[in-house]
Amino acid sequence: MARKQQRKEEEAMIDMTPMLDIVFIMLIFFIVSTSFLKEAGIEVTKPKAAQAVITLKANVFIAIRESGEIWMDKKVVDVERIAATIERLLAETPTDVIVIQADKDATHGVVVKVMDAIKAANSDLRISIAGDNT
Repeated sequence: MARKQQRKEEEAMIDMTPMLDIVFIMLIFFIVSTSFLKEAGIEVTKPKAAQAVITLKANVFIAIRESGEIWMDKKVVDVERIAATIERLLAETPTDVIVIQADKDATHGVVVKVMDAIKAANSDLRISIAGDNT
């Protein structure tokens, strides 16, 4: 009689494998379908634009403060390190557009240097300048 009770207990176990498979498949789906943005990390006062166009989707943002500080990936970056940082970010999240968010009082010389560094990193990238169109 003891043998019959052991078999009944073994038969009563629930197999969790199909449920775990479904959970892992859902996890993979949500990871793949999520878009990750690499924002600059600071808020800048953008100039007003009367004829602004809709900005293309981008994953890489570069912010330039009025003092000339350049921010990428929530860190201050030197102009000389922009190309290397862009190459690293493009390896993580490929994109064909980079958005520059320059403060309205930033000097255009710094903005041009940043644009040159972007083109030096990858000449196929498109550059979008973010303005405040409100």
